[in-house]
Amino acid sequence: MRNIITAAITAFLIVGPVTAAFANTSGTFTGASNHVTTGGVTITKNADGTATVTFDSSFSLDGAPDPRVGFGKDGTFINASDLGVLKKLDGAQSYVVPASLSIDDYNELYIWCLKFAVPLGVAQLN
Repeated sequence: MRNIITAAITAFLIVGPVTAAFANTSGTFTGASNHVTTGGVTITKNADGTATVTFDSSFSLDGAPDPRVGFGKDGTFINASDLGVLKKLDGAQSYVVPASLSIDDYNELYIWCLKFAVPLGVAQLN
């Protein structure tokens, strides 16, 4: 029994609490560049190193050419974080963040107009 407890404590100290590895972050969209963007977003880290960005059912964008989803930091959209074209203007939807992109490096999620290089909506992540 003592060996099992010692092994469990050692595993906890090396790996850390399991829940911390799969922590979520979330935010609420605010419109930008005279666009109306609303709704919430949750980002979940997955066991395989990827993450999932999930817009809730209240998400809405009033429309724009070439809207994209990506991350930013401190008011700046980061082109290398582009997750692809916004799937639809409203409702629940999700996007996979590749393991090569560390979501810990960002504090904002953007709906970005690639054509005009302006933000359409920004969610501060916490």
